[in-house]
Amino acid sequence: MSSKRALITGVTGQDGSYLAELLLSKGYEVYGLTRRTSTPNHFRIANIVDQIHLLSGDLLDQYSLFQAIQESNPDEIYNLAAQSFVKASWEQPMFTGESTGLGVTRMLDAMRMAKPDAKFYQASSSEMFGKVQEIPQVETTPFWPRSPYGVAKVYGHWITVNYRESYDLFAVSGILFNHESPRRGLEFVTRKITNTVAKIKLGKTDKLCLGNPDAKRDWGYAKDYVEMMWEMLQADTPNDYVIATGETHSVREFVEKAFACAEINNWEDKVTWNDPRYGRPAEVEHLIGNPEKAKKELGWVPTTTFEDLVKIMVEADLKLESN
Repeated sequence: MSSKRALITGVTGQDGSYLAELLLSKGYEVYGLTRRTSTPNHFRIANIVDQIHLLSGDLLDQYSLFQAIQESNPDEIYNLAAQSFVKASWEQPMFTGESTGLGVTRMLDAMRMAKPDAKFYQASSSEMFGKVQEIPQVETTPFWPRSPYGVAKVYGHWITVNYRESYDLFAVSGILFNHESPRRGLEFVTRKITNTVAKIKLGKTDKLCLGNPDAKRDWGYAKDYVEMMWEMLQADTPNDYVIATGETHSVREFVEKAFACAEINNWEDKVTWNDPRYGRPAEVEHLIGNPEKAKKELGWVPTTTFEDLVKIMVEADLKLESN
């Protein structure tokens, strides 16, 4: 078993909670950075909260990050915290830039000063590809972000590369394509679909309202993807990787599979498409990643199919809404 120490920013989020569980299973001492709020947001880590050390800090506060790294003295740092909802990035572009973009610089600089021998993982995003320049997308595909969130993620990605090259840090970026789970926030389209389908099944509502039915994404299971985050920091040399399934599915397909899992017929009558509330000023139409580099160099292969992912999420929401 390992005796390593890890610091996770965004530990209360979907990825952070799965990653904390994974590292605990490997014998790590896990520290999690959380923002100070009036109401604790620990429901995703409720089952492990007594096994991890929670530290107060914020990506907008450089000194708090320096203190957190000093106190945790980590071997590995996973920077997962961000303003991560694409739609909200148009409503809060400055905050998104500060947290999702400049927050990465603050983390890297705090590590450079307090623990330069630690290994650093940055959560990059397929949204950086935006108006895609080739299909599928690989590590060398040019970025063309289509939202303030995507732009901020591009900054975070390149500042990670810059600090690696400038200060000889072990700093890597995982370019993760969409990854979902029952722990996904209700504001994200996949979780909105599975939760609303569960409510329709249970008679709690009768309509699912969505935006563009033809938007295509490469959807994987978050629990699979955090394993790759860890694998990247076990490598001998730092490198960046696309993490994806290599398959693409439309929002319409996701909806169809979700209704089928809930055994609901004539689902088309229960869905309203192209609701103007869910439109974007600039749309990302077709994201699909090629994970061959990760498979070849690190031996990573996603184990959960698209159909299984939808089933896991629908069954979890049926259980949640039945209580």
